[in-house]
Amino acid sequence: MNRITRRIALSAVAAAAAVAALPALAAEKVNLGVSIPAATHSFMGGINYWANQAKKDLEKQHKDLKITIKTAANAPEQANQLQDLSTVTKINALVVFPFESAALTKPVAQVKAKGAYVTVVDRGLTDTSAQDAYVAGDNTAFGRIPAEYIAKKLNGKGNVVALRGIATTLDNERMDAFNAVLKNYPDIKLLDAKYANWNRDDAFKVTQDYLTRFKEIDAIWAADDDMAVGVLKAIEQAKRNDIKIVFGGAGAKGAVKTLIDNSDPRIQANVSYSPKFIYDAIKLTAEARLKGEKLPATTIIPSVLITKENAKDFYHPNSPF
Repeated sequence: MNRITRRIALSAVAAAAAVAALPALAAEKVNLGVSIPAATHSFMGGINYWANQAKKDLEKQHKDLKITIKTAANAPEQANQLQDLSTVTKINALVVFPFESAALTKPVAQVKAKGAYVTVVDRGLTDTSAQDAYVAGDNTAFGRIPAEYIAKKLNGKGNVVALRGIATTLDNERMDAFNAVLKNYPDIKLLDAKYANWNRDDAFKVTQDYLTRFKEIDAIWAADDDMAVGVLKAIEQAKRNDIKIVFGGAGAKGAVKTLIDNSDPRIQANVSYSPKFIYDAIKLTAEARLKGEKLPATTIIPSVLITKENAKDFYHPNSPF
């Protein structure tokens, strides 16, 4: 090594040492928007509770993190709020629980096009290029587990009706999984499946229609614990005693307590789907962006069968859901 080359090499080493001695640069501040439906029913009450809990916990832990939460009563309102988050609040990251899949795909894509990192939760978009990451419960299991349970309890024969949620990708996944199981049981007839919007009152009206049109129903897949409340009310009002099973879903504390107490013979099982996944999605997104990292494209939180035997593990009396 000649003198000039050696001098350059020593200078490079000295420069590297100087850089190493400098304090680490602060991470880029994360301005995170959270867009969720309003608490129109108890599951969404849980979503709102856990979103606000995430804001409280995470802002306390990370001084370079700001979280702004917006709640919407419908899809158009959510679309407008997304525009405000992008242009007024100037977010650089977004966690969004779409009110509807198709209606929110373009508004979310516009936020992403302006440079924000986008995590979609639960209700997927119709175009996944509008998102960076997706976090949800296991919607396939949410539909498959009730169908398997009902088929077994009916010994592979009987009449079933179903109540769907809102027209979303996750509702399609659940219904497809439910139907896939029933294809294996030709003596089980799915009489009808109508949307009841994850709403007690709508479920009451849909069930009234079913009870008027169908004189023999063995099981009702309510597909949500709020809807199951409306279903049971309609059954009681009609004084029908032919329905052996009402299977809700998501593990609301009231439904789980019914399993623990064995207080309604029609409520024999449930399937887990906790609204706490919004907390997990916000935490994962915020901490990844603070580090300048990305999340896996898809994160699925398992859904499992809840029965009297394991119900205590899913009972959270202090939760709003």
